[in-house]
Amino acid sequence: MAGVGAALVSNWFVEALTPATQALGISEAFTGLVIVAIAGNAVENFVGVQLAAKNKSDLAVSVVLNSSLQVALARIPALVIISLLPGLTHLTLVLAPLLVVSVGLAAILGAVIVFDGESNWLEGLALIGLYIIIAASFWWG
Repeated sequence: MAGVGAALVSNWFVEALTPATQALGISEAFTGLVIVAIAGNAVENFVGVQLAAKNKSDLAVSVVLNSSLQVALARIPALVIISLLPGLTHLTLVLAPLLVVSVGLAAILGAVIVFDGESNWLEGLALIGLYIIIAASFWWG
């Protein structure tokens, strides 16, 4: 039941953003990959910043990465399987090359950062920098 409520809130949020994105000339890709992603993960991001401020960076990285892993390993495959039901639009995992490169870079940088079991401000800055680069590439790409 919580999934239905989240879907309703998500639909409402996207519909509320539509006039603003059209007026500002923001693409749907940028809206979905940057604006909706930041708003949808606001709680995890806020908790991650709080934990990092308390010098619990290992737990902060865990909170933020586990949210992404849940989407990648559970929700997306489930949505692909559910979309095969009759009457639904089929969801495929065919991605544009820019999306594949973005996911690949994020996975590589994430693996490098968690590999040593420690994190510092420079690694966090590298993650923020990569996010800004990806956001800029979808803004102009």
